[in-house]
Amino acid sequence: MNLDSVPIEVGDPVNARILAVSEDRIQGFQRDPLSQIALRSGVDLPVVIERIQAMLRAGTIRRVRQTLLATNLAQGALVAWKVPQNKLDAAFDYMFEQDPFSGHVVTRSTDAATPGSQYRLWTTLKVPQGYSLPKHCEFLACQTGAEKFILLPAKRLFALGVGHVRRRGLEPGSKADVPAEVAEVTLTRLNDLEWRILVALKREFAAEEVVPDIWEARAQEAGVPLKTFYEVAEDFDRRRIIGRFSTFLEHVKPLATGERVTRFNALFHWAVPPGREIEAGREVGRHHIMTHAYWREGGPEFRNVNIMGVAHGTDKTTVLAHKAAIDEHLVHCGITLFYTNVFWGGRSEIKPSEISPFAYGQWCRSVRLEPEQMRE
Repeated sequence: MNLDSVPIEVGDPVNARILAVSEDRIQGFQRDPLSQIALRSGVDLPVVIERIQAMLRAGTIRRVRQTLLATNLAQGALVAWKVPQNKLDAAFDYMFEQDPFSGHVVTRSTDAATPGSQYRLWTTLKVPQGYSLPKHCEFLACQTGAEKFILLPAKRLFALGVGHVRRRGLEPGSKADVPAEVAEVTLTRLNDLEWRILVALKREFAAEEVVPDIWEARAQEAGVPLKTFYEVAEDFDRRRIIGRFSTFLEHVKPLATGERVTRFNALFHWAVPPGREIEAGREVGRHHIMTHAYWREGGPEFRNVNIMGVAHGTDKTTVLAHKAAIDEHLVHCGITLFYTNVFWGGRSEIKPSEISPFAYGQWCRSVRLEPEQMRE
C-alpha cells in the first residue's frame, strides 16, 4: 500500500482501536508486544504495524518505546521552579534542549492568590543512583537564572498510564470498582550487563524499527543473544522496573491532520490529613480520568498539599467537572480536604528522562563538571 494513503488520524476507527490498546494497555515486558496490540485490538498484525509506522512518521504518535518504572531506577522528583518572567522561556528551552535528565517541561499558571503561583516552571527530573538531585538543580538554576526550586519526590504512586484515546468521553466520576493499587518507590541496583540491556531496551523506536521481531536488533545492540535479552528483560519485570510498551501521542500540539488529542492539562493539588495520604491517593487513582496520581509533599509554600495528580481533556469545564467529582468522592469517603487547587498547563514539551549513570558521567564532562562534583 502507498504509505501516503494510510490513515494517520487519531479519529480513524482502526487507528482508534489500536491506540486504545497501544497507549497504555501493554503492561510489563512482552516478547512480542505488537502481536499483543493486534490481539487486544482485534486488528491484524500487518495493519497494526503499518498504522503505527504511518502515525509515527506523521507525528501523530510522537514516540514508541518500552517505558520503565524509572522511580525505581533513579532518584526522581517533580521540580517546581521560580523563574523571573523575562527568563521563563529561555529557562524552559534550556531544560528541554540541554538537560537530558529533565523529562516533562511545562509552564503552569493558576490564580495569583494561590499558594505557589509564582512557581511557573515545572519539570520532572531523574538523576542516576549515586548522584545528587539538589546539586543537579543548583547547576540548572545557575544556567537558567531560576531564583528558587522545590523538590517534590514521589513517596507513593497510585496511577501512571496515559491512554488519551480510551479516556475520551469519560463521564465525570467514572472510576474503577476498587481503589488503585499502591506502588512503592524503592531503588533497584543493576550491574553493567543489565544497564547495557536496559539502555537498548528503553531507546525509542524509529518507524522502520517497528517490525514483528522488534527485540532482535536491540539484543544485537546490547551485544547479547536474544535469549539472554529476553531473560534479563523478564527479570526486570519481576523486579518491578518495567512499565509498559507504549505509543505516545502528541497530545499538546495540533497534529498534521489538524486534530488535537487534548487541549487542557491540569495538575490537581489536594491537602488531606496526615496519615491518610495512601487512602486518599488510592481513591484519587481509581478515577479513570487520572493519568498520574502521587503522594508528594508540597510543604508550606504549596499549603502542605500531599496528593497530586494530572488529568487531560479537550474541554476545561469537563476537566473541572472531573475534579469536582473526585473532590466529592473523597469527602464521601470521610477524607477531609483541607485545601485543593488546580495548576493549568501551558507550554509543554516531553521527552524520556535519561537515567544511565554512564550517560550522566558523559554529560558532566560535556558541561565542564567533574562527575564527582555531582555525587551525593
